[in-house]
Parts: sequence; structure tokens; C-alpha cells
Amino acid sequence: TAAVAVNVYGNDLDALDRDARAVATALAGVSGAADVQVQSPPGTPQLNIHLREYDLQRWGLAPAQVLDAVRVAYQGDTVGQVYEGNRVFEVAVTMDPALRRSVSEVGALLLRSPGGTWVPLRAVADVYQGSGRYVVLHVGGQRVQTITCNVGGRDVAAFVREAQRKIATVSLTPGSSVEFSGTAQAQAQGRRDLFLHSGLVAIAITLLLSMAMGHARNLLLLLANLPFALVGGVIAVLMVGGALSIGALVGFVTLFGISLRNSILLLSHYQHLVEVEGMAWGPEAAARGASERLSPILMTALATALGLLPLALGTGAPGREIEGPMAIVILGGLVTSTVLNLGVLPALALRFGRFGNAPSSSAS
Repeated sequence: TAAVAVNVYGNDLDALDRDARAVATALAGVSGAADVQVQSPPGTPQLNIHLREYDLQRWGLAPAQVLDAVRVAYQGDTVGQVYEGNRVFEVAVTMDPALRRSVSEVGALLLRSPGGTWVPLRAVADVYQGSGRYVVLHVGGQRVQTITCNVGGRDVAAFVREAQRKIATVSLTPGSSVEFSGTAQAQAQGRRDLFLHSGLVAIAITLLLSMAMGHARNLLLLLANLPFALVGGVIAVLMVGGALSIGALVGFVTLFGISLRNSILLLSHYQHLVEVEGMAWGPEAAARGASERLSPILMTALATALGLLPLALGTGAPGREIEGPMAIVILGGLVTSTVLNLGVLPALALRFGRFGNAPSSSAS
């Protein structure tokens, strides 16, 4: 549930506790750390009842009999059921709450010996207070202490890098090891997977576009539209805090797809005007192609923007950790991509484009 979790592995519980406290101290010293907690801290109050075998034999009491009496007296035990219509109620027996308020009175619990004698618990056992732990955490069969914290006022990835450098200077017990996990680690893994898969898809799309466009210059014109979208997306991210989350990265991937589609609409229409309608490639064809593709490009941008606007306005609401940043990036990129696609791309196509069998002199 925390943004950053640090697992400290070891065998000795006391050494593990010391290492966990040292790591927690180092983590708390990192700028932006908040709510630093050790998940299974030692020192939990505990009441110990240590039976004395000699005294048990003297009074003829069995260890299981004594411990069972303590359990029933202080925890209770179910002895029957009461039925009322179709409802069933458990009947439990336990000691009077007035007799269970003080720890010092535990030793006064009376036990009945086989001979009928009443023996106080302190006569056969040592009752004392100590400290213990309510749970021993394990991961993969190894004992572990987990230190968690949240991050405020800075990027989680940068916080983790600084925390790793600082914790690396902590002197741990031989045999102990440290591992980072939590939301930040999961986001980093998701970011790496997204970059890898997006890169593979980008290579495949580039190969397909190169076969479809028929000319290397036209392919470069298509790819030149990606910075148009990148500008708006980056500005949108900076306006909402500058955190590059998984949702924002997904938004950039989606935005590049929409931007490429609009560029393909425009450049393919230029190809149609030259090859099918026989227009000479020049300023007139560039202006006509841009005006005829104005409506489709604007409708694509507007429909996408209107669909994503509610998600962008609800950024920060529970359940919108992915959709909110994604919508903001797409909206910001659509503005610059649409404007520059219709205003700058025709000029670039007029200067560098090659359509049909038009000579290079006419293109210039």
C-alpha cells in the first residue's frame, strides 16, 4: 500500500531488527520521505507464563490442563449453541471481566488439582511481562523485515535512486540483504516493459509506413509530426506537476498514434491529388490538400478531446491514477499536433516532399 517498500532479509531476528531500524533511519533522512514505518516492529507487550515442572508434579497437574484453564479464563471457549428460529448463537464461557482487568491478578487464577485442592497459578508457574512480536514476516521462506514509506513533493523514481545510494552506505549484519519493492518498483518494471514493447511496435510500424509511402522523404515527413505532438504532451505534464507516470507514458504512445494517423491522412491525399487527379505538386496542391483534409483531422481531434475531457477533469480521483495523466497528455498533444499538422506540415511537404512523378524542381 506504500509507494516505496524496502525488504531486509536475514536469519537472526534480533540482527534483522537492528538492520531494519538502521534502514528506516536512513530512509527517513531522504528528502520527500513520509510515513516511514517498520511493518513488524519488535517490543510488542507480551504476558509470559512459564510452567515449573517440579511444582506441576507436586500438585498432580498436567501442563496441558493448566494452559487450557488459562485459555478458557482469558480467551473463552465455546460450550454450546442456542437456536432462535433460523438463527444460531454460540454460547461461550469465560472468566468475569472484573477479574481480568489487571495483569497482576493472572497469577491468582485458581486451578483444581486431581485431589480437589485449589492451587493458584503462581504456585506452579512464573507469570511475568515481557516483549515479543505479533508476527514474523516471511518472503520465499526467508525471514524479512519490511520498511515502507510514502513520497511527497518529488518524483518517486528519483526518490528511490537517492534512497538506494543512502541505504548502500548502511552497515548491515553479515548475511543480511536489502531489496526494494512496492509501487515504485512495479512502476519501474512497467515503464521498462512499455518502452520495450513500444520500441518493437515502432520498428514494425516504420517498416510498414516505408513500404506504403514509397519515398524516404515522405516517411521522414510522417515522423516529423511526432515532435509536434510531443511538445503539447510535455507542456501538459509540466502544467500538472511534471511527474512522468505510467499513465502519462501510455498517453504519449496513444498520442503518437493519433498524430501519425492525421499525418497519413494529409500526405496520402497529396499523393492522391498528384497521381490520380493529375495536379502538379506545388503551392496550389499543398493548399488544396490541407483544406480538404481540414475537416477529417479536426473531427478526429475534437472527438478524441471531448471523450477524454471528463477523465482529465477528474485527475486525482480514486481509480483514475492511469486514465487521468493519460488523458491530460493526449489533450495537450492534440492541440499542438493538430495546429502544427495543418500549419507547418504542408510547408514541410512543399519543401521536402516527393509525390507521384513530380520533378524535384517543382517541389522546391
